Amino acid sequence: MALIEAAGLRKVFRRPVKDPGLGGALRHLVTRRYTDLVAVDEVDLSIEAGESVAYIGANGAGKSTTVKLLSGILVPTAGQVRVGGTDPHRHRIANARRIGVLFGQRSQLWWDLPVRDSLALLRDIYRVGDDDYRRRLERFDEVLGLGELLPVVARKLSLGQRMRADLAAALLHAPDVVYLDEPTIGLDLAVKDRVRAFLRALRQDGTTIMLTTHDLGDIEDVCDRLVIIEAGRIVYDGALSRVKDEYVRERRMRLSLDRDPAGWTLPGAVVTPGATGREIVVTFDRLTLTAGAVIAAVSAHAEVLEVHIDEPTIEDLVRRLYAGDLTLAAQT
Repeated sequence: MALIEAAGLRKVFRRPVKDPGLGGALRHLVTRRYTDLVAVDEVDLSIEAGESVAYIGANGAGKSTTVKLLSGILVPTAGQVRVGGTDPHRHRIANARRIGVLFGQRSQLWWDLPVRDSLALLRDIYRVGDDDYRRRLERFDEVLGLGELLPVVARKLSLGQRMRADLAAALLHAPDVVYLDEPTIGLDLAVKDRVRAFLRALRQDGTTIMLTTHDLGDIEDVCDRLVIIEAGRIVYDGALSRVKDEYVRERRMRLSLDRDPAGWTLPGAVVTPGATGREIVVTFDRLTLTAGAVIAAVSAHAEVLEVHIDEPTIEDLVRRLYAGDLTLAAQT
């Protein structure tokens, strides 16, 4: 049985409809009108223990709502959710001990307490042993530079500092499942790299990770499965490598040559000047041309001194999806 299961998951928010101004507010008191907003619409999702899943979509697509349903924060309008065989809303205490949650725009730190005291409170709430607590703080200091933040009151932390402290708080009790919403927002590049390495280590240790993010480096470094949600519905569910291969076919090859290739063309590809006078960039469809064919064609005109292939990134896919340039068929 999968560790996380959702079947026919649906969440509808009821929002009041009010005319502007005081008159509109008074009329709403007498005759109330509402509209339904479908945030999550018939989502089926199954995640095995130890998987690392990127759950992505445009703003308002339903990502955060889905995570809140899976973590027990919200109650589904329809459908079922099971985490480790239990309903996360009905069994909140048992579920809270199993999961860790990080929302980039929310903090689980006590606002007027030093970070050290917030973590100590969480240690007592989750009944973390002294040895485990000390060992985990040392690990968080190594990865996140947590030591310098411990004496700082939470409300005085910058965004990047708060994210580091909140990540430590979410992982303090060594949860089986971790939901991470924008975990590297506000972090500098060096800390991002350490956090991603830490998340990869968690995955290797068997921790199940569900990641929602706009940072495509997080996705490619941490996750091996991609789920894309659009307007509350899952439009793709499959291997990250497969979606890149199927929907991001364009390749770019940069070649340094022994002479100026001005005016040179290649049928089936687009050739543009590179950064120097003796460099060209060849853009081609990998299903039409191979890298070897491109190099062979170029070698007929000039000696190839250096070759660099720019592999497609998930950013290319997401950018085209959001722009409406492609449509993904739902897959599992």
